[in-house]
Parts: sequence; structure tokens; C-alpha cells
Amino acid sequence: MRKYPYIVLSFLALLLFNCKSAKTLASGEANYKLSTKQLIKANGKQAADFNTLQARLKITYSEGEKSQTHSVSFRAKKDEALWINASFSLLRALVTPEKVSFYNKLDNTYFDGDYQYLSDLLGTQLDFEKVQNLLLGETIYNLNEGQYKSTVDNDSYVVQPKNQVTLFEIFYLLNPKNFKVTSQQISQPQEMRHLQIDYLSYQEVEKQIFPERIRVMAVEANEEIAIDLEFKSVSLNEDLRFPFKIPAGFKAIEL
Repeated sequence: MRKYPYIVLSFLALLLFNCKSAKTLASGEANYKLSTKQLIKANGKQAADFNTLQARLKITYSEGEKSQTHSVSFRAKKDEALWINASFSLLRALVTPEKVSFYNKLDNTYFDGDYQYLSDLLGTQLDFEKVQNLLLGETIYNLNEGQYKSTVDNDSYVVQPKNQVTLFEIFYLLNPKNFKVTSQQISQPQEMRHLQIDYLSYQEVEKQIFPERIRVMAVEANEEIAIDLEFKSVSLNEDLRFPFKIPAGFKAIEL
């Protein structure tokens, strides 16, 4: 079903982070009285605002009964680049709005291409902006574009398009205390595909709200992969470099 899922989803994880000064958000007072327009505005005010970051990221990848955990270092420049480097530079990746690139020294292979594989993997058409929104705890599609409605269910706001498309259904769950996304769910029933991003906890970083723990689940038919993320030792807005060069003699991967 999926080739190289750990490599691909590893750098999808790059945009999520915490900070040395971060603290898990305490419970606040829930507000269930907002109109859909007010709710979308409140959610928009929580959008991340930073220039660069670097961190250590722990990733646990599971597929069936197989599971593996890795720690990587990464750097990011908002809206421009994601850079990941595994121990001893065995794996390095650079993701930009134009393309996705990585190489693997374990088998001397590399990939240098577009977002189509990521789109096929997760069951929805992706680009850099959508991936960034998804991983920062922001809605994958801009709520200010299109028409949405909201209801309250199980202590969450449920936001969805006023007119759902049969072939492509999307739901956002928002926390009534801080108006951040607690879950985004995208389904393609006829394709038996389902993508679910659960934000298990948030934290405060320099007076902003960022995901602390997240789980990504992608299901196709009866196959499922899951990525659990934990973020540590992050610093913001430093001068960073993003070195990347595919070594000579490496073989291209056809995804």
C-alpha cells in the first residue's frame, strides 16, 4: 500500500514544536455561545507567528504490529522551508513550497519531486500551505474561504462546510476554551480513505498556543498507519541554515 511511509511522514511532522519556556495549557473557561462567524474569527487569532525554529522531535511510527521510534533534529522557516536531519546524517530532507526532497545513506537512495505522493498517502490533495496548517494545529483549509456551519457536540464545536461533498467530507473539532483545533477529519468514503489528526494537548510558547502532542492516522481500506509526535528543546527565531545536497551516485526512488 505505502512505500517509505516513515520517511515521508517524518518530515510532515517537522512543523510541530514546543519550546524550552513552553508550558502545557491549563484548563480555561469554555465558551459555547459563539456564532460560526465569531468562532472562525477566534480560531484565526490563534494562528502561529514565528520566523524560524529548531528542535528535537521524537517520532513513533506504527503500522500493523510493527512500531519504531526515532529522534531527529529539524529546522523550519515559516512558509518557506522544513529541514530534517537524522543521527549521523543518515537521512536528510528539505521540504519547500515547490518540492519535497530527501536522501537516505542507509541504501544510497534519494527522492526529489512534488507533493503528489504525500497527497496519495494521506488521501487528500496537499501543498506546502496545507501541510503547514495541518501540523501547526490550524485548519487544513482556510475557514475564511467558503461557507461553514457549527454545532456543539461532546464539549466541542464541530465545524463543517454548509454543503458537504459526498466524495470528500471534512470536519473540524474546536476547543471551546482556546478555539484551537482538537481534531481534523477528512474522509473519502468511496475510496475507503480516512485521515484523522488529533491534537492531544497544546502548550503556551511565548504567549502563543502550539501543539504539544499529536497523533496522525491515515487509513485506507483495512490498512492503517499512525504517527505519534513529541516535541522538545525548541528555540525560536534564530539565524538558521538549511544545507541540502543529494550525494553523487545515489539512486532515485520512484514513489
